[in-house]
Amino acid sequence: MTADASLVQSVDWATIAPPTLTALVALGVLVADLFVPAARKQLLGWISLAGLAAALLLLLPLRAGDRATFCLTPGAQTAGHVQTTGCSYTADHFTLVVQLLVLGGALVAALLSLPATREKLPAGEYWFLLLSSAAGAALLPAARDLATLVVALEVASLPAFALVGLKRGDRRSGEAALKFFLSSVTATAVTLLGVSFVYAATGTLHLTEIAARLGEVPGPFHTLVQTGVALTLVGFAFKIAAVPFHFWVPDTYSGAPLPVAAYLSVVGKAVGFTGLILVTVVAFPSYADVWGPALAVLAALTMTAGNVAALRQDPTRERSAVRLLAWSSVAQAGYLLVPIGAAAYSSDEQVGATVAYALMYAAVNLGAFAVVALVARTHPGKRITDHAGLYATSPAAALALAFFLLNLAGLPPGIIGLFAKVTVFSSAVDAGLGWLAVVMGVNVVIGLAYYLRWTALLFRTPEHAPEKPGRTAHRAPAPVTLAIALTAAVGAVLSGYPQFVLRYATTSLF
Repeated sequence: MTADASLVQSVDWATIAPPTLTALVALGVLVADLFVPAARKQLLGWISLAGLAAALLLLLPLRAGDRATFCLTPGAQTAGHVQTTGCSYTADHFTLVVQLLVLGGALVAALLSLPATREKLPAGEYWFLLLSSAAGAALLPAARDLATLVVALEVASLPAFALVGLKRGDRRSGEAALKFFLSSVTATAVTLLGVSFVYAATGTLHLTEIAARLGEVPGPFHTLVQTGVALTLVGFAFKIAAVPFHFWVPDTYSGAPLPVAAYLSVVGKAVGFTGLILVTVVAFPSYADVWGPALAVLAALTMTAGNVAALRQDPTRERSAVRLLAWSSVAQAGYLLVPIGAAAYSSDEQVGATVAYALMYAAVNLGAFAVVALVARTHPGKRITDHAGLYATSPAAALALAFFLLNLAGLPPGIIGLFAKVTVFSSAVDAGLGWLAVVMGVNVVIGLAYYLRWTALLFRTPEHAPEKPGRTAHRAPAPVTLAIALTAAVGAVLSGYPQFVLRYATTSLF
Protein backbone atom coordinates (compact mmCIF):
# COMPACT_ATOMS: atom_id res chain seq x y z
CA MET A 1 0.00 0.00 0.00
CA THR A 2 1.07 3.57 -0.53
CA ALA A 3 0.33 6.77 1.29
CA ASP A 4 0.96 10.38 0.36
CA ALA A 5 1.32 13.46 2.50
CA SER A 6 -2.42 14.13 2.37
CA LEU A 7 -3.10 10.82 4.15
CA VAL A 8 -4.87 9.45 1.05
CA GLN A 9 -3.86 5.83 0.76
CA SER A 10 -4.13 3.49 -2.21
CA VAL A 11 -4.71 -0.08 -1.10
CA ASP A 12 -2.77 -3.00 -2.51
CA TRP A 13 -5.49 -5.56 -1.89
CA ALA A 14 -3.33 -8.47 -3.03
CA THR A 15 -0.97 -7.84 -0.11
CA ILE A 16 -3.63 -8.00 2.58
CA ALA A 17 -5.89 -10.49 0.77
CA PRO A 18 -5.23 -13.72 2.78
CA PRO A 19 -6.27 -12.49 6.26
CA THR A 20 -8.91 -10.17 4.79
CA LEU A 21 -10.63 -12.93 2.84
CA THR A 22 -10.58 -15.22 5.88
CA ALA A 23 -12.26 -12.53 7.99
CA LEU A 24 -14.86 -11.79 5.31
CA VAL A 25 -15.76 -15.48 4.96
CA ALA A 26 -16.14 -15.64 8.76
CA LEU A 27 -18.66 -12.77 8.67
CA GLY A 28 -20.40 -14.34 5.69
CA VAL A 29 -20.79 -17.66 7.50
CA LEU A 30 -22.18 -15.91 10.58
CA VAL A 31 -24.82 -14.11 8.50
CA ALA A 32 -25.62 -17.19 6.41
CA ASP A 33 -26.23 -19.19 9.58
CA LEU A 34 -29.37 -17.08 10.16
CA PHE A 35 -30.91 -18.25 6.89
CA VAL A 36 -29.59 -21.75 6.24
CA PRO A 37 -32.04 -24.42 7.51
CA ALA A 38 -30.82 -26.82 10.20
CA ALA A 39 -30.76 -29.74 7.76
CA ARG A 40 -28.25 -27.93 5.55
CA LYS A 41 -25.91 -26.45 8.17
CA GLN A 42 -23.14 -28.64 6.78
CA LEU A 43 -23.00 -26.23 3.86
CA LEU A 44 -21.43 -23.65 6.19
CA GLY A 45 -18.51 -25.98 6.77
CA TRP A 46 -17.84 -26.41 3.07
CA ILE A 47 -18.03 -22.64 2.56
CA SER A 48 -15.49 -22.17 5.35
CA LEU A 49 -13.24 -24.84 3.85
CA ALA A 50 -13.43 -23.16 0.45
CA GLY A 51 -12.61 -19.79 2.02
CA LEU A 52 -9.47 -21.15 3.70
CA ALA A 53 -8.38 -22.84 0.48
CA ALA A 54 -8.90 -19.58 -1.44
CA ALA A 55 -6.89 -17.65 1.18
CA LEU A 56 -4.04 -20.12 0.70
CA LEU A 57 -4.18 -19.66 -3.06
CA LEU A 58 -3.97 -15.90 -2.61
CA LEU A 59 -0.49 -16.37 -1.18
CA LEU A 60 0.79 -17.54 -4.57
CA PRO A 61 0.88 -14.09 -6.27
CA LEU A 62 2.93 -12.69 -3.39
CA ARG A 63 6.41 -13.66 -4.49
CA ALA A 64 8.91 -14.54 -1.79
CA GLY A 65 11.35 -11.92 -3.02
CA ASP A 66 8.83 -9.07 -3.17
CA ARG A 67 7.94 -7.11 -0.10
CA ALA A 68 4.78 -5.04 -0.06
CA THR A 69 4.22 -2.93 3.03
CA PHE A 70 1.33 -1.01 4.49
CA CYS A 71 2.73 2.09 6.16
CA LEU A 72 0.70 4.26 8.48
CA THR A 73 3.34 6.99 8.16
CA PRO A 74 2.19 9.69 5.71
CA GLY A 75 4.42 10.02 2.68
CA ALA A 76 5.99 6.58 2.94
CA GLN A 77 6.20 5.31 -0.63
CA THR A 78 6.27 1.53 -0.65
CA ALA A 79 5.12 0.45 -4.09
CA GLY A 80 7.76 -1.57 -5.88
CA HIS A 81 10.49 -1.42 -3.25
CA VAL A 82 11.17 -2.08 0.41
CA GLN A 83 10.15 0.45 3.04
CA THR A 84 9.79 -0.92 6.55
CA THR A 85 10.45 2.02 8.87
CA GLY A 86 7.22 3.05 10.52
CA CYS A 87 5.21 0.27 8.85
CA SER A 88 2.44 -1.62 10.58
CA TYR A 89 1.86 -4.34 7.96
CA THR A 90 4.61 -6.07 6.01
CA ALA A 91 4.19 -8.98 3.59
CA ASP A 92 7.74 -10.31 3.40
CA HIS A 93 9.29 -13.77 3.21
CA PHE A 94 8.72 -14.46 6.90
CA THR A 95 5.08 -13.33 6.70
CA LEU A 96 4.26 -15.53 3.72
CA VAL A 97 5.83 -18.67 5.19
CA VAL A 98 4.01 -18.30 8.50
CA GLN A 99 0.71 -17.48 6.77
CA LEU A 100 1.14 -20.67 4.74
CA LEU A 101 1.63 -22.61 7.97
CA VAL A 102 -1.29 -20.95 9.76
CA LEU A 103 -3.84 -21.15 6.95
CA GLY A 104 -2.75 -24.68 6.02
CA GLY A 105 -3.12 -25.77 9.64
CA ALA A 106 -6.56 -24.15 9.85
CA LEU A 107 -7.56 -25.95 6.63
CA VAL A 108 -6.67 -29.37 8.06
CA ALA A 109 -8.45 -28.51 11.33
CA ALA A 110 -11.50 -27.54 9.26
CA LEU A 111 -11.45 -30.93 7.53
CA LEU A 112 -11.43 -32.64 10.93
CA SER A 113 -14.25 -30.34 12.06
CA LEU A 114 -16.76 -31.22 9.33
CA PRO A 115 -17.97 -34.48 10.97
CA ALA A 116 -17.93 -32.88 14.44
CA THR A 117 -20.14 -29.96 13.42
CA ARG A 118 -22.55 -32.38 11.77
CA GLU A 119 -22.92 -34.46 14.92
CA LYS A 120 -22.16 -32.47 18.08
CA LEU A 121 -21.25 -28.80 17.65
CA PRO A 122 -23.32 -25.75 16.60
CA ALA A 123 -22.16 -25.21 13.03
CA GLY A 124 -22.65 -21.47 12.57
CA GLU A 125 -20.92 -20.41 15.76
CA TYR A 126 -18.14 -22.94 15.32
CA TRP A 127 -17.15 -21.91 11.81
CA PHE A 128 -17.34 -18.21 12.60
CA LEU A 129 -15.04 -18.63 15.60
CA LEU A 130 -12.58 -20.86 13.76
CA LEU A 131 -12.27 -18.51 10.79
CA SER A 132 -12.03 -15.44 13.01
CA SER A 133 -9.19 -17.00 14.95
CA ALA A 134 -7.46 -18.03 11.71
CA ALA A 135 -7.78 -14.46 10.39
CA GLY A 136 -6.06 -13.08 13.48
CA ALA A 137 -3.36 -15.74 13.25
CA ALA A 138 -2.75 -14.85 9.59
CA LEU A 139 -2.52 -11.14 10.43
CA LEU A 140 0.00 -11.55 13.23
CA PRO A 141 3.13 -12.45 11.18
CA ALA A 142 2.60 -9.32 9.07
CA ALA A 143 2.33 -7.01 12.12
CA ARG A 144 5.26 -4.66 12.56
CA ASP A 145 4.12 -2.57 15.52
CA LEU A 146 3.28 -3.67 19.05
CA ALA A 147 -0.32 -2.42 18.88
CA THR A 148 -1.12 -4.44 15.75
CA LEU A 149 0.77 -7.38 17.21
CA VAL A 150 -1.27 -7.43 20.42
CA VAL A 151 -4.56 -6.90 18.57
CA ALA A 152 -3.78 -9.77 16.18
CA LEU A 153 -2.79 -11.95 19.12
CA GLU A 154 -6.12 -11.32 20.84
CA VAL A 155 -8.14 -11.77 17.64
CA ALA A 156 -6.50 -15.18 17.30
CA SER A 157 -7.00 -16.03 20.98
CA LEU A 158 -10.47 -14.79 21.98
CA PRO A 159 -12.40 -17.03 19.54
CA ALA A 160 -10.23 -19.95 20.67
CA PHE A 161 -11.58 -19.63 24.23
CA ALA A 162 -15.13 -20.08 22.94
CA LEU A 163 -14.10 -22.94 20.64
CA VAL A 164 -12.66 -24.88 23.58
CA GLY A 165 -15.90 -24.49 25.57
CA LEU A 166 -18.30 -25.04 22.68
CA LYS A 167 -19.32 -28.57 23.66
CA ARG A 168 -22.55 -27.61 25.39
CA GLY A 169 -23.35 -29.57 28.50
CA ASP A 170 -19.83 -30.98 28.78
CA ARG A 171 -18.37 -30.04 32.15
CA ARG A 172 -14.78 -30.77 31.10
CA SER A 173 -15.12 -28.53 28.08
CA GLY A 174 -16.34 -25.62 30.20
CA GLU A 175 -13.59 -26.15 32.77
CA ALA A 176 -10.92 -26.29 30.04
CA ALA A 177 -12.21 -23.07 28.48
CA LEU A 178 -12.18 -21.31 31.86
CA LYS A 179 -8.59 -22.35 32.62
CA PHE A 180 -7.51 -21.31 29.14
CA PHE A 181 -9.27 -17.96 29.43
CA LEU A 182 -8.01 -17.00 32.89
CA SER A 183 -4.41 -17.96 32.12
CA SER A 184 -4.44 -16.12 28.80
CA VAL A 185 -6.02 -12.96 30.19
CA THR A 186 -3.40 -12.79 32.91
CA ALA A 187 -0.60 -13.26 30.38
CA THR A 188 -2.07 -10.59 28.09
CA ALA A 189 -2.32 -8.11 30.95
CA VAL A 190 1.35 -8.67 31.78
CA THR A 191 2.29 -8.26 28.11
CA LEU A 192 0.39 -4.98 27.84
CA LEU A 193 2.21 -3.71 30.92
CA GLY A 194 5.50 -4.58 29.23
CA VAL A 195 4.43 -2.84 26.01
CA SER A 196 3.55 0.29 28.00
CA PHE A 197 7.03 0.30 29.58
CA VAL A 198 8.70 -0.01 26.18
CA TYR A 199 6.54 2.78 24.76
CA ALA A 200 7.28 5.03 27.73
CA ALA A 201 11.01 4.61 27.15
CA THR A 202 11.08 4.86 23.34
CA GLY A 203 7.99 6.89 22.39
CA THR A 204 7.05 4.53 19.53
CA LEU A 205 5.29 1.22 18.93
CA HIS A 206 6.83 0.36 15.55
CA LEU A 207 9.22 -2.56 15.90
CA THR A 208 12.02 -1.21 13.70
CA GLU A 209 11.85 2.21 15.34
CA ILE A 210 11.95 0.61 18.78
CA ALA A 211 15.11 -1.24 17.75
CA ALA A 212 16.68 2.01 16.58
CA ARG A 213 15.74 4.02 19.68
CA LEU A 214 16.63 1.44 22.33
CA GLY A 215 20.30 2.25 21.85
CA GLU A 216 19.56 5.91 22.66
CA VAL A 217 17.58 5.30 25.86
CA PRO A 218 19.07 7.30 28.77
CA GLY A 219 20.72 5.33 31.55
CA PRO A 220 17.93 5.79 34.14
CA PHE A 221 15.46 4.14 31.74
CA HIS A 222 17.48 0.97 31.15
CA THR A 223 15.81 -0.86 34.03
CA LEU A 224 12.39 0.20 32.74
CA VAL A 225 13.19 -1.09 29.26
CA GLN A 226 14.63 -4.36 30.54
CA THR A 227 11.48 -4.92 32.59
CA GLY A 228 9.32 -4.06 29.59
CA VAL A 229 11.22 -6.51 27.37
CA ALA A 230 10.82 -9.31 29.92
CA LEU A 231 7.11 -8.67 30.49
CA THR A 232 6.37 -8.40 26.76
CA LEU A 233 7.72 -11.90 26.27
CA VAL A 234 5.38 -13.40 28.88
CA GLY A 235 2.26 -13.39 26.69
CA PHE A 236 4.03 -15.13 23.85
CA ALA A 237 5.64 -17.62 26.24
CA PHE A 238 2.11 -18.51 27.35
CA LYS A 239 0.95 -19.06 23.77
CA ILE A 240 3.75 -21.50 23.06
CA ALA A 241 3.18 -23.25 26.41
CA ALA A 242 6.71 -22.60 27.67
CA VAL A 243 7.46 -23.51 31.28
CA PRO A 244 6.11 -22.24 33.67
CA PHE A 245 3.16 -21.09 31.52
CA HIS A 246 2.29 -24.59 30.30
CA PHE A 247 -0.12 -25.97 32.91
CA TRP A 248 -3.22 -25.09 30.89
CA VAL A 249 -2.24 -27.32 27.96
CA PRO A 250 -3.19 -30.90 29.00
CA ASP A 251 -6.57 -29.97 30.49
CA THR A 252 -7.42 -27.61 27.63
CA TYR A 253 -6.55 -30.12 24.91
CA SER A 254 -8.39 -32.93 26.69
CA GLY A 255 -11.53 -30.87 27.29
CA ALA A 256 -11.69 -29.23 23.87
CA PRO A 257 -13.24 -30.84 20.78
CA LEU A 258 -10.50 -32.84 19.03
CA PRO A 259 -10.32 -30.55 15.96
CA VAL A 260 -9.90 -27.56 18.27
CA ALA A 261 -7.10 -29.31 20.19
CA ALA A 262 -5.38 -30.01 16.85
CA TYR A 263 -5.83 -26.37 15.84
CA LEU A 264 -4.39 -25.05 19.10
CA SER A 265 -1.43 -27.44 18.97
CA VAL A 266 -0.30 -26.04 15.61
CA VAL A 267 -1.88 -22.67 14.81
CA GLY A 268 -1.98 -21.47 18.41
CA LYS A 269 1.67 -22.40 18.83
CA ALA A 270 2.60 -20.74 15.52
CA VAL A 271 1.00 -17.51 16.74
CA GLY A 272 3.13 -17.53 19.88
CA PHE A 273 6.39 -18.28 18.11
CA THR A 274 5.72 -15.68 15.43
CA GLY A 275 5.15 -12.97 18.02
CA LEU A 276 8.18 -14.10 19.99
CA ILE A 277 10.43 -13.89 16.93
CA LEU A 278 9.16 -10.44 15.99
CA VAL A 279 9.59 -8.86 19.40
CA THR A 280 13.01 -10.39 20.05
CA VAL A 281 14.80 -10.33 16.71
CA VAL A 282 13.11 -7.29 15.14
CA ALA A 283 12.25 -5.04 18.10
CA PHE A 284 14.71 -5.92 20.89
CA PRO A 285 18.00 -6.99 19.26
CA SER A 286 20.00 -4.61 21.45
CA TYR A 287 18.63 -6.36 24.56
CA ALA A 288 19.66 -9.83 23.45
CA ASP A 289 21.56 -10.15 26.71
CA VAL A 290 18.17 -10.08 28.47
CA TRP A 291 16.02 -12.34 26.31
CA GLY A 292 18.73 -14.65 24.97
CA PRO A 293 19.67 -16.42 28.23
CA ALA A 294 16.03 -16.37 29.36
CA LEU A 295 14.83 -18.17 26.21
CA ALA A 296 17.69 -20.67 26.36
CA VAL A 297 16.77 -21.63 29.92
CA LEU A 298 13.06 -21.73 29.01
CA ALA A 299 13.87 -24.04 26.10
CA ALA A 300 15.70 -26.48 28.37
CA LEU A 301 12.99 -26.44 31.04
CA THR A 302 10.14 -26.72 28.54
CA MET A 303 11.47 -29.68 26.58
CA THR A 304 12.38 -31.49 29.79
CA ALA A 305 9.03 -30.91 31.51
CA GLY A 306 7.09 -31.89 28.40
CA ASN A 307 9.04 -35.08 27.73
CA VAL A 308 9.02 -36.27 31.33
CA ALA A 309 5.26 -35.68 31.62
CA ALA A 310 4.63 -37.43 28.28
CA LEU A 311 6.75 -40.37 29.41
CA ARG A 312 4.42 -40.78 32.39
CA GLN A 313 1.41 -41.33 30.12
CA ASP A 314 1.66 -45.10 30.55
CA PRO A 315 -0.70 -47.01 28.20
CA THR A 316 -1.18 -49.73 30.84
CA ARG A 317 -2.85 -47.13 33.05
CA GLU A 318 -5.44 -46.23 30.40
CA ARG A 319 -3.94 -42.80 29.81
CA SER A 320 -5.37 -40.39 27.26
CA ALA A 321 -3.83 -40.16 23.79
CA VAL A 322 -4.79 -36.49 23.67
CA ARG A 323 -2.96 -35.76 26.92
CA LEU A 324 0.12 -37.50 25.56
CA LEU A 325 -0.02 -35.33 22.43
CA ALA A 326 -0.54 -32.30 24.66
CA TRP A 327 2.62 -32.98 26.66
CA SER A 328 4.42 -33.86 23.44
CA SER A 329 3.50 -30.42 22.08
CA VAL A 330 5.03 -28.83 25.19
CA ALA A 331 8.26 -30.75 24.56
CA GLN A 332 8.25 -29.74 20.90
CA ALA A 333 7.84 -26.11 21.99
CA GLY A 334 11.12 -26.47 23.85
CA TYR A 335 12.89 -27.54 20.65
CA LEU A 336 11.30 -24.65 18.77
CA LEU A 337 12.63 -22.19 21.34
CA VAL A 338 16.25 -23.25 20.88
CA PRO A 339 17.00 -21.34 17.63
CA ILE A 340 15.31 -18.18 18.92
CA GLY A 341 17.48 -18.22 22.01
CA ALA A 342 20.51 -19.00 19.83
CA ALA A 343 19.79 -15.92 17.70
CA ALA A 344 20.86 -13.76 20.66
CA TYR A 345 24.36 -15.21 20.49
CA SER A 346 24.96 -15.31 16.73
CA SER A 347 22.66 -13.89 14.02
CA ASP A 348 18.94 -13.54 13.40
CA GLU A 349 19.20 -16.13 10.61
CA GLN A 350 19.06 -18.74 13.39
CA VAL A 351 15.31 -18.22 13.71
CA GLY A 352 14.91 -19.81 10.29
CA ALA A 353 15.52 -23.15 12.01
CA THR A 354 12.43 -22.52 14.16
CA VAL A 355 10.33 -21.84 11.04
CA ALA A 356 11.65 -24.98 9.31
CA TYR A 357 10.97 -27.11 12.38
CA ALA A 358 7.50 -25.59 12.79
CA LEU A 359 6.55 -26.53 9.22
CA MET A 360 7.53 -30.15 9.84
CA TYR A 361 5.82 -30.22 13.23
CA ALA A 362 2.59 -28.74 11.86
CA ALA A 363 2.16 -31.42 9.21
CA VAL A 364 2.90 -34.48 11.35
CA ASN A 365 1.19 -33.28 14.53
CA LEU A 366 -2.03 -32.49 12.68
CA GLY A 367 -1.78 -35.93 11.07
CA ALA A 368 -1.45 -37.59 14.48
CA PHE A 369 -4.54 -35.75 15.73
CA ALA A 370 -6.40 -36.80 12.57
CA VAL A 371 -5.75 -40.50 13.25
CA VAL A 372 -6.74 -40.07 16.90
CA ALA A 373 -9.98 -38.45 15.70
CA LEU A 374 -10.58 -41.45 13.45
CA VAL A 375 -10.08 -43.96 16.26
CA ALA A 376 -12.19 -41.83 18.63
CA ARG A 377 -15.23 -42.45 16.41
CA THR A 378 -15.39 -46.02 17.71
CA HIS A 379 -13.53 -45.46 21.02
CA PRO A 380 -14.78 -42.17 22.53
CA GLY A 381 -12.44 -42.54 25.52
CA LYS A 382 -9.49 -41.48 23.32
CA ARG A 383 -7.13 -43.72 25.28
CA ILE A 384 -3.73 -44.77 24.03
CA THR A 385 -4.76 -48.43 24.40
CA ASP A 386 -7.62 -47.85 21.95
CA HIS A 387 -4.96 -47.81 19.23
CA ALA A 388 -3.73 -51.32 20.08
CA GLY A 389 -3.90 -53.52 16.99
CA LEU A 390 -4.93 -50.64 14.74
CA TYR A 391 -2.91 -52.18 11.92
CA ALA A 392 -5.23 -55.20 11.89
CA THR A 393 -8.36 -53.11 11.36
CA SER A 394 -7.06 -50.01 9.55
CA PRO A 395 -3.61 -50.66 8.07
CA ALA A 396 -3.39 -47.34 6.26
CA ALA A 397 -4.29 -45.34 9.38
CA ALA A 398 -1.84 -47.33 11.51
CA LEU A 399 1.01 -46.81 9.05
CA ALA A 400 0.20 -43.11 8.80
CA LEU A 401 0.19 -42.68 12.59
CA ALA A 402 3.45 -44.63 12.88
CA PHE A 403 4.98 -42.32 10.27
CA PHE A 404 3.79 -39.22 12.14
CA LEU A 405 5.10 -40.47 15.50
CA LEU A 406 8.48 -41.43 14.03
CA ASN A 407 8.76 -37.95 12.52
CA LEU A 408 8.07 -36.39 15.91
CA ALA A 409 10.70 -38.71 17.41
CA GLY A 410 13.21 -37.86 14.68
CA LEU A 411 13.60 -41.39 13.34
CA PRO A 412 13.55 -42.77 9.78
CA PRO A 413 11.54 -43.06 7.61
CA GLY A 414 10.57 -39.64 8.95
CA ILE A 415 13.60 -38.01 7.36
CA ILE A 416 12.24 -34.49 7.73
CA GLY A 417 11.77 -34.98 11.47
CA LEU A 418 15.39 -36.13 11.81
CA PHE A 419 16.79 -33.32 9.69
CA ALA A 420 14.70 -30.69 11.47
CA LYS A 421 16.03 -31.82 14.85
CA VAL A 422 19.59 -31.80 13.54
CA THR A 423 19.06 -28.25 12.27
CA VAL A 424 17.80 -27.09 15.65
CA PHE A 425 20.65 -28.92 17.40
CA SER A 426 23.17 -27.25 15.07
CA SER A 427 21.78 -23.81 15.85
CA ALA A 428 22.57 -24.33 19.54
CA VAL A 429 26.08 -25.59 18.80
CA ASP A 430 26.84 -22.75 16.37
CA ALA A 431 25.73 -20.22 18.99
CA GLY A 432 28.09 -21.69 21.57
CA LEU A 433 25.24 -23.13 23.67
CA GLY A 434 26.83 -26.54 24.15
CA TRP A 435 24.97 -27.16 27.40
CA LEU A 436 21.61 -26.59 25.64
CA ALA A 437 22.60 -28.99 22.84
CA VAL A 438 23.36 -31.64 25.48
CA VAL A 439 20.00 -31.08 27.19
CA MET A 440 18.27 -31.37 23.83
CA GLY A 441 20.11 -34.61 23.04
CA VAL A 442 19.00 -36.15 26.34
CA ASN A 443 15.42 -35.05 25.74
CA VAL A 444 15.35 -36.52 22.24
CA VAL A 445 16.28 -39.88 23.78
CA ILE A 446 13.50 -39.52 26.39
CA GLY A 447 11.04 -38.70 23.60
CA LEU A 448 11.96 -41.90 21.77
CA ALA A 449 10.57 -43.95 24.65
CA TYR A 450 6.97 -42.78 24.48
CA TYR A 451 6.81 -42.28 20.71
CA LEU A 452 8.14 -45.80 20.06
CA ARG A 453 5.93 -47.27 22.79
CA TRP A 454 2.83 -45.89 21.07
CA THR A 455 4.10 -46.95 17.64
CA ALA A 456 4.67 -50.53 18.81
CA LEU A 457 1.14 -50.62 20.23
CA LEU A 458 -0.32 -50.07 16.75
CA PHE A 459 1.01 -53.43 15.57
CA ARG A 460 0.23 -55.39 18.74
CA THR A 461 -2.80 -57.66 19.06
CA PRO A 462 -5.22 -56.07 21.57
CA GLU A 463 -6.02 -58.02 24.73
CA HIS A 464 -9.72 -58.19 23.86
CA ALA A 465 -9.55 -58.94 20.15
CA PRO A 466 -12.88 -59.13 18.27
CA GLU A 467 -14.26 -62.57 17.48
CA LYS A 468 -14.35 -61.76 13.76
CA PRO A 469 -11.25 -59.87 12.78
CA GLY A 470 -11.63 -57.48 9.90
CA ARG A 471 -15.20 -56.51 10.80
CA THR A 472 -14.26 -53.64 13.07
CA ALA A 473 -12.39 -51.46 10.62
CA HIS A 474 -12.56 -47.79 11.51
CA ARG A 475 -14.83 -46.12 8.98
CA ALA A 476 -13.59 -42.62 8.47
CA PRO A 477 -15.70 -39.83 7.02
CA ALA A 478 -14.26 -38.51 3.77
CA PRO A 479 -12.97 -35.24 5.32
CA VAL A 480 -11.02 -37.13 8.02
CA THR A 481 -9.58 -39.48 5.42
CA LEU A 482 -8.57 -36.49 3.33
CA ALA A 483 -6.92 -34.83 6.36
CA ILE A 484 -4.87 -37.96 7.08
CA ALA A 485 -3.92 -38.38 3.41
CA LEU A 486 -3.01 -34.70 3.04
CA THR A 487 -0.77 -34.56 6.11
CA ALA A 488 0.85 -37.90 5.25
CA ALA A 489 1.53 -36.67 1.72
CA VAL A 490 3.10 -33.46 3.00
CA GLY A 491 5.25 -35.42 5.45
CA ALA A 492 6.33 -37.85 2.71
CA VAL A 493 7.19 -35.03 0.28
CA LEU A 494 9.20 -33.20 2.94
CA SER A 495 11.03 -36.42 3.83
CA GLY A 496 11.84 -36.97 0.17
CA TYR A 497 12.84 -33.36 -0.39
CA PRO A 498 13.74 -31.92 3.06
CA GLN A 499 15.53 -28.96 1.53
CA PHE A 500 12.09 -27.53 0.71
CA VAL A 501 11.78 -26.37 4.32
CA LEU A 502 15.34 -26.67 5.58
CA ARG A 503 16.40 -23.86 3.25
CA TYR A 504 14.61 -21.48 5.60
CA ALA A 505 17.15 -22.43 8.27
CA THR A 506 20.04 -21.06 6.20
CA THR A 507 18.55 -17.87 4.74
CA SER A 508 17.40 -14.62 6.28
CA LEU A 509 13.62 -14.36 6.55
CA PHE A 510 13.56 -10.60 7.16
